[in-house]
Amino acid sequence: MRKWITASRIEGEASRQAHADMPPGTYEREISKEGFFGPASFLHHKRPPTGWSSFEGPLRPRAFNLAALKDAPPSPWSAPKVLYNHATEMRFWKLEKPMPALARNGDGDQMLFVHKGAGDLYCDYGHLAFDAGDYIMLPRGTMWRLAPTSPLSILMIEATNAHYTLPDKGLVGPHAILDPALFDAPRIDAAFKAQQADDRETRVEIKKRGKISVATYPYNPLDVVGWHGELSPVRINIKHIRPLMSHRYHVPPSAHTTFFADRFVICTFAPRPFETDPGALKVPFFHNNDDYDEVLFYHAGDFFSRDNIDAGMMTFHPSGFTHGPHPKALKNMLVQKKPATDEYAVMIDTRDPLEIGEGAGAVEFEGYVDSWKTRDPAG
Repeated sequence: MRKWITASRIEGEASRQAHADMPPGTYEREISKEGFFGPASFLHHKRPPTGWSSFEGPLRPRAFNLAALKDAPPSPWSAPKVLYNHATEMRFWKLEKPMPALARNGDGDQMLFVHKGAGDLYCDYGHLAFDAGDYIMLPRGTMWRLAPTSPLSILMIEATNAHYTLPDKGLVGPHAILDPALFDAPRIDAAFKAQQADDRETRVEIKKRGKISVATYPYNPLDVVGWHGELSPVRINIKHIRPLMSHRYHVPPSAHTTFFADRFVICTFAPRPFETDPGALKVPFFHNNDDYDEVLFYHAGDFFSRDNIDAGMMTFHPSGFTHGPHPKALKNMLVQKKPATDEYAVMIDTRDPLEIGEGAGAVEFEGYVDSWKTRDPAG
């Protein structure tokens, strides 16, 4: 499709370059279509667009301390549901002991993000060791179980009735951000063959249309002796992701897309150098994201644009909610005190509105909406 050359209208006192060279003393806000892919306008405000004195109603932002969830059920299908819609389901699962049964998701591909702990995955395709910071993608229909070597905390993200694929990286090519050669697949190794020796009666808990069926085998069905093909579970660690960045332009979150599903994307924020151009924004810009609900899970590090948010917490910004850096971060809008970020976070942007599950409601940080309040800098 051709990208025609057109002039952008400029009204009043405005920058001619998005996210850079704003009029002195102003705060930029982006209004755009289709997340950050469609047509957009950039408004320059005298005051931060999040400087409300009160906020009421269902559009208010939410924050959940998932690390405070106590239950450690042996089955992933018993893990607390956090957020969900018809296209995805997010759960936060703590697991301390080896799963007594196998799991199988008939509703869609399953992504596991390992927030804490380490262990071994045994599945139809073999054995795969994993550690904190690993993404593990399990294709729909795969039988699997986890055996922790240290207690696990896992963010589960289901692509309901859909598949995970890699995003089109356009001009930078398929090996930018992450090289597919970094994906590790399970192996039929000594550990996998050893688990086959435990040939006792085995339950397989199968989730389909949100309900659980149980198939009981008089033996261990992870008895594969070999396989070939392009489809398998894969693993990649968050530390292997090399974020796209520009020293003169604050790139939008969509540039950090790691996995793509039909109605949502998973993005990864990893350490990167701050922009060095004197006029370039060095914090996220204010925006509405009118077409996507935005979810951020904070994995590790110093979350430079947020205040009172710690590792293991999740924030939820419904589509249409104007948001951006917290007041403390705005002091570093154009000058940062250190050369690079040191945060790791997982973002899920959904095209359809999300509902709040019982797990999230139990650990909500009620004061989150007030964290943007500050003295009027223009007053």
